Amino acid sequence: MAEAGRRRGRHETEEERADRMWGELIQEVRVAQTGVQILFGFLLTVAFQPRYATLPHSDRVIYIVTVVLGACATGALVGPVSLHRIVSGFRVKPRAVRLASRLTFVGLALLLATMTSALLLILRVATHGGFVPYLVAAVVAWYLVCWYGLPLWARRRHTVRPDDRAPGLPPGGPGPGRG
Repeated sequence: MAEAGRRRGRHETEEERADRMWGELIQEVRVAQTGVQILFGFLLTVAFQPRYATLPHSDRVIYIVTVVLGACATGALVGPVSLHRIVSGFRVKPRAVRLASRLTFVGLALLLATMTSALLLILRVATHGGFVPYLVAAVVAWYLVCWYGLPLWARRRHTVRPDDRAPGLPPGGPGPGRG
Protein backbone atom coordinates (compact mmCIF):
# COMPACT_ATOMS: atom_id res chain seq x y z
CA MET A 1 0.00 0.00 0.00
CA ALA A 2 2.80 2.44 0.85
CA GLU A 3 4.46 1.68 -2.50
CA ALA A 4 1.25 2.42 -4.38
CA GLY A 5 0.80 5.69 -2.45
CA ARG A 6 4.32 6.78 -3.34
CA ARG A 7 3.77 6.04 -7.02
CA ARG A 8 0.66 8.16 -7.30
CA GLY A 9 2.39 11.41 -6.47
CA ARG A 10 0.57 14.71 -6.34
CA HIS A 11 -2.40 15.74 -8.38
CA GLU A 12 -1.74 19.43 -8.93
CA THR A 13 -2.02 21.92 -11.74
CA GLU A 14 1.09 23.44 -13.27
CA GLU A 15 0.45 26.62 -11.28
CA GLU A 16 -0.04 24.73 -8.00
CA ARG A 17 3.14 22.79 -8.66
CA ALA A 18 5.03 26.01 -9.42
CA ASP A 19 3.73 27.59 -6.19
CA ARG A 20 4.84 24.56 -4.17
CA MET A 21 8.22 24.34 -5.88
CA TRP A 22 8.77 28.08 -5.43
CA GLY A 23 8.13 27.81 -1.69
CA GLU A 24 10.51 24.85 -1.41
CA LEU A 25 13.18 26.61 -3.46
CA ILE A 26 13.03 29.78 -1.39
CA GLN A 27 13.43 27.77 1.82
CA GLU A 28 16.51 26.09 0.35
CA VAL A 29 17.94 29.38 -0.89
CA ARG A 30 17.53 30.97 2.56
CA VAL A 31 19.93 28.43 4.03
CA ALA A 32 22.54 28.90 1.30
CA GLN A 33 22.14 32.70 1.25
CA THR A 34 22.82 33.00 4.95
CA GLY A 35 25.98 30.93 4.70
CA VAL A 36 27.38 32.68 1.65
CA GLN A 37 26.58 36.15 3.01
CA ILE A 38 28.32 35.46 6.32
CA LEU A 39 31.35 33.98 4.54
CA PHE A 40 31.45 36.88 2.09
CA GLY A 41 31.19 39.41 4.93
CA PHE A 42 34.15 37.88 6.73
CA LEU A 43 36.15 37.74 3.50
CA LEU A 44 35.63 41.46 2.95
CA THR A 45 37.27 42.26 6.29
CA VAL A 46 40.48 40.31 5.63
CA ALA A 47 42.08 42.97 3.43
CA PHE A 48 41.77 45.47 6.29
CA GLN A 49 43.68 43.32 8.77
CA PRO A 50 47.31 44.24 9.51
CA ARG A 51 48.56 40.76 8.60
CA TYR A 52 47.15 41.01 5.06
CA ALA A 53 50.10 43.20 3.99
CA THR A 54 52.54 40.45 5.00
CA LEU A 55 50.87 37.70 2.96
CA PRO A 56 52.85 36.31 0.05
CA HIS A 57 51.63 37.30 -3.44
CA SER A 58 50.21 33.81 -4.06
CA ASP A 59 48.03 34.03 -0.94
CA ARG A 60 46.79 37.47 -1.94
CA VAL A 61 45.84 36.09 -5.35
CA ILE A 62 43.96 33.24 -3.67
CA TYR A 63 42.23 35.81 -1.46
CA ILE A 64 41.16 37.96 -4.43
CA VAL A 65 39.85 34.90 -6.28
CA THR A 66 37.98 33.87 -3.14
CA VAL A 67 36.34 37.29 -2.76
CA VAL A 68 35.29 37.36 -6.41
CA LEU A 69 33.87 33.83 -6.15
CA GLY A 70 32.02 34.84 -2.98
CA ALA A 71 30.57 37.89 -4.70
CA CYS A 72 29.42 35.76 -7.64
CA ALA A 73 27.92 33.13 -5.33
CA THR A 74 26.08 35.83 -3.40
CA GLY A 75 24.71 37.26 -6.64
CA ALA A 76 23.49 33.89 -7.89
CA LEU A 77 21.89 32.95 -4.56
CA VAL A 78 20.16 36.31 -4.13
CA GLY A 79 19.10 36.25 -7.78
CA PRO A 80 15.96 34.13 -7.26
CA VAL A 81 14.56 36.73 -4.84
CA SER A 82 15.06 39.53 -7.35
CA LEU A 83 13.66 37.36 -10.12
CA HIS A 84 10.52 36.69 -8.11
CA ARG A 85 10.02 40.38 -7.33
CA ILE A 86 10.42 41.42 -10.97
CA VAL A 87 8.18 38.74 -12.53
CA SER A 88 5.60 38.47 -9.73
CA GLY A 89 2.10 38.95 -11.11
CA PHE A 90 3.08 38.35 -14.74
CA ARG A 91 1.92 34.69 -14.80
CA VAL A 92 5.36 33.25 -15.55
CA LYS A 93 5.90 31.39 -12.29
CA PRO A 94 6.61 27.93 -13.83
CA ARG A 95 9.36 29.43 -16.00
CA ALA A 96 10.59 31.61 -13.14
CA VAL A 97 10.88 28.55 -10.89
CA ARG A 98 13.02 26.76 -13.50
CA LEU A 99 15.25 29.81 -13.92
CA ALA A 100 15.53 30.36 -10.15
CA SER A 101 16.39 26.70 -9.72
CA ARG A 102 19.21 27.02 -12.23
CA LEU A 103 20.47 30.19 -10.54
CA THR A 104 20.46 28.36 -7.22
CA PHE A 105 22.40 25.43 -8.68
CA VAL A 106 25.00 27.82 -10.12
CA GLY A 107 25.12 29.64 -6.77
CA LEU A 108 25.78 26.39 -4.94
CA ALA A 109 28.58 25.51 -7.35
CA LEU A 110 30.09 28.99 -6.82
CA LEU A 111 29.67 28.57 -3.06
CA LEU A 112 31.58 25.29 -3.30
CA ALA A 113 34.37 27.06 -5.18
CA THR A 114 34.36 29.92 -2.64
CA MET A 115 34.56 27.57 0.31
CA THR A 116 37.32 25.57 -1.37
CA SER A 117 39.35 28.68 -2.07
CA ALA A 118 38.77 30.09 1.43
CA LEU A 119 39.76 26.79 3.02
CA LEU A 120 42.91 26.66 0.90
CA LEU A 121 43.87 30.20 1.92
CA ILE A 122 43.16 29.68 5.62
CA LEU A 123 45.05 26.40 5.82
CA ARG A 124 48.02 27.79 3.86
CA VAL A 125 48.28 30.75 6.23
CA ALA A 126 47.64 28.70 9.37
CA THR A 127 49.89 25.71 8.72
CA HIS A 128 52.31 26.29 5.83
CA GLY A 129 52.14 22.50 5.44
CA GLY A 130 52.60 20.53 2.24
CA PHE A 131 49.57 18.45 3.19
CA VAL A 132 47.17 21.39 2.71
CA PRO A 133 46.16 20.57 -0.91
CA TYR A 134 45.36 17.00 0.13
CA LEU A 135 43.30 18.14 3.09
CA VAL A 136 41.41 20.63 0.92
CA ALA A 137 40.83 17.92 -1.71
CA ALA A 138 39.42 15.61 0.97
CA VAL A 139 37.03 18.30 2.21
CA VAL A 140 35.94 19.11 -1.36
CA ALA A 141 35.34 15.41 -1.97
CA TRP A 142 33.15 15.37 1.15
CA TYR A 143 31.20 18.42 -0.10
CA LEU A 144 30.73 16.74 -3.47
CA VAL A 145 29.39 13.59 -1.84
CA CYS A 146 27.01 15.53 0.44
CA TRP A 147 25.86 18.16 -2.06
CA TYR A 148 25.77 16.21 -5.32
CA GLY A 149 26.61 12.52 -4.94
CA LEU A 150 24.00 11.60 -2.36
CA PRO A 151 21.19 13.64 -3.97
CA LEU A 152 21.95 12.21 -7.42
CA TRP A 153 22.09 8.70 -5.99
CA ALA A 154 18.74 9.20 -4.23
CA ARG A 155 17.19 10.65 -7.38
CA ARG A 156 18.39 7.77 -9.49
CA ARG A 157 17.48 5.10 -6.97
CA HIS A 158 14.08 6.42 -5.93
CA THR A 159 12.71 8.20 -9.01
CA VAL A 160 9.50 6.69 -10.32
CA ARG A 161 9.87 6.22 -14.06
CA PRO A 162 6.92 6.98 -16.37
CA ASP A 163 6.40 3.27 -17.16
CA ASP A 164 6.32 2.47 -13.40
CA ARG A 165 3.41 4.84 -12.65
CA ALA A 166 0.22 3.54 -11.20
CA PRO A 167 -2.48 2.93 -13.84
CA GLY A 168 -4.67 5.92 -14.59
CA LEU A 169 -2.12 8.64 -13.84
CA PRO A 170 -1.90 11.37 -16.44
CA PRO A 171 1.29 11.66 -18.54
CA GLY A 172 2.22 14.91 -16.72
CA GLY A 173 2.23 13.09 -13.36
CA PRO A 174 5.25 12.14 -11.31
CA GLY A 175 8.31 11.01 -13.19
CA PRO A 176 11.96 11.90 -13.56
CA GLY A 177 12.52 15.45 -12.40
CA ARG A 178 8.90 15.86 -11.28
CA GLY A 179 7.47 16.23 -7.81
